[in-house]
Amino acid sequence: MAEAIARRLIEESGRTDIEVESAGTQAWDRSPASDEALLVGVERNIDLSGHRARRLTAEIMRAADLVLVMSPSHLADVREIDPDANVHLLAGYGTPGSKGHPIADPFGGNLEDYRATADELEHELKEILERIPAA
Repeated sequence: MAEAIARRLIEESGRTDIEVESAGTQAWDRSPASDEALLVGVERNIDLSGHRARRLTAEIMRAADLVLVMSPSHLADVREIDPDANVHLLAGYGTPGSKGHPIADPFGGNLEDYRATADELEHELKEILERIPAA
């Protein structure tokens, strides 16, 4: 959901200088979005039907300027893959001086869990886009 929300926000802002891709530290390669994520996407005018998960790799890390993660355990996983990665918690990155905080993974939860996570992602991603200077 984070990638799709970020793409929509980037498009709405008219920014063409930001590329967004997602990968998971525990992702099952080629897994589709969950039914709940699909429904939340429809509610937000985001099409997740073509989404397929992929596992985070060293190659993906080398291509990234910035890696944003949802939890401290993800931070540790990313640093294990690449100790020099520019990695931060997504929640709080848009607020200078913030140490960030985890965002709950709704996987396995109900539709309300997915909505709450999508709300938090949208809020945080809007702040991040404001923080990233235009190229």
